[in-house]
Amino acid sequence: MKDTKEIISAILDKGVADVIVRKELEEKLKSGKKLRVKLGIDPTGADLHLGHMVPLRKMRQFQDAGHTAVLLFGNFTGQIGDPSGKAEARPLKTQVELEENAKHYLAQASKVLDTEKIEVVWNADWLGKLTFSDVTRLASVFTVQQMMERDMFQDRLKAKAPIYVHEFMYPLMQGYDSVAIQADVELGGTDQTFNLLAGREIQRSYGQTPQCVLTVPILEGTDGVKKMGKTTGNYIGINEDPKDMYGKTMSIPDNLIVRYFELTTNLSVNEINDINKQLLSGENPRNLKMRLAREIVTIYHSAAAATETEEHFIQVFSKKELPDEIPEVKLSDTNMNIVDIMIELKACPSKGEARRLIQGGAVKYNGEKIEDFMSTINITGDSILQIGKRGFYKLV
Repeated sequence: MKDTKEIISAILDKGVADVIVRKELEEKLKSGKKLRVKLGIDPTGADLHLGHMVPLRKMRQFQDAGHTAVLLFGNFTGQIGDPSGKAEARPLKTQVELEENAKHYLAQASKVLDTEKIEVVWNADWLGKLTFSDVTRLASVFTVQQMMERDMFQDRLKAKAPIYVHEFMYPLMQGYDSVAIQADVELGGTDQTFNLLAGREIQRSYGQTPQCVLTVPILEGTDGVKKMGKTTGNYIGINEDPKDMYGKTMSIPDNLIVRYFELTTNLSVNEINDINKQLLSGENPRNLKMRLAREIVTIYHSAAAATETEEHFIQVFSKKELPDEIPEVKLSDTNMNIVDIMIELKACPSKGEARRLIQGGAVKYNGEKIEDFMSTINITGDSILQIGKRGFYKLV
């Protein structure tokens, strides 16, 4: 049984980028008061990946400590789009699209959150009712100079790209959300820092005690460089098949092993420190990545699925069923039709021959036979394509 000090330490230290103001939040957590912990989400997409789950996992820690998790869906703000980190204005979404996406989001969030104990709110319920006078009052909290200090707006100025007035409104609306739900704490990624701090100022302006802010790191994708995302193809989706989830996890760079343990698993700080020591002392990174993959598959599927998937991985990759040396090949795209891949590899002279090999069961991807020549392959890194008995390619 964890004591209060240990619980507070896990909230404030594990997988945390910054706490504003740490002393304030620490005192609130020690006080025994049931805090209202806000996480705002603009459901612009329906499918979640491990990067989306990082702040949700932090919210679960607050839930386990007895606090109220307030999941705020931006069915109003999502129609505008958060400009944070964007080099151009985001395309507008409709309220219907956002609310439909939110249903899928909530179902996936239930894999981490206790959804029977969360408070779900929609910001169109109050933002849609503000008068022009209300908006003017809200806008008076900040100056244009403060808004223009944001890096992405400075970058657009240098690039002579347009900055739209409605984009200035986004942090004001997000901040007003905190007023509407009387948030004690707001969670978000480091790219949300300006918006989260705006909430503190707006709450103060409306006579409320400013919320504390806890930011979590942005999770890099399987390429180890860019932020995990669907558009970059470097994501691990939480609804993916266990084998795909396991295989993608095994493909992450070694230098991200500890970071993934910290941001995507339930291991304690002490356990993660021990894993770091093992790495530094020369432990094979593959062994630790296998443990990481097992932990992730267990969270989003089951322990049984993790065991079965690991056994499959060992059979395919570790029992000398593959040649000692396999050529690495970087293809022109990360999502390609299997026939096009075979042609690009020059593994067969024609598309007709490629289709014949597939129909004959001679083509395998990560140990699984490909039976449909219309199949599209999502290349996740360190994936093995076998063509015939002796044709092996490591697709990276």
